Amino acid sequence: MKVLSCLLLAPTVAAALLLAGTPTNAAHRGGGSSYDGTWSVAIYTQRGDCGSVRVAARIVGGRVYSEDQNYQSSGAVGADGVIRVTVAGAGRSASGSGRLTNNSGAGRWSSSAGECSGSWSASRRAAYY
Repeated sequence: MKVLSCLLLAPTVAAALLLAGTPTNAAHRGGGSSYDGTWSVAIYTQRGDCGSVRVAARIVGGRVYSEDQNYQSSGAVGADGVIRVTVAGAGRSASGSGRLTNNSGAGRWSSSAGECSGSWSASRRAAYY
């Protein structure tokens, strides 16, 4: 399904963590991460028929959240920028991993059933106040 493959991280993006609460609550529970913020993620399918799109992901306190409420995202980014994410929705799931730097990142993803896989790239969106 095109939408599911497109929601990988953010990469997408360590084992996937089941996230509890909302991004706002997560920010209050723990310290921030140097990768916190909104990221634009381009997802490219290189094997299979899952399409390629651009989506938004948010990182709060080092945890990854999808901006699309139709899917559940779980994942984390470490202090070294290594990111792992799992996305589930509409009866399907996929996972991705890679590395973020200050304002960009890249990695790989694959669907849990193995029908699709590809790469992703990300760039941090500028914060406006």
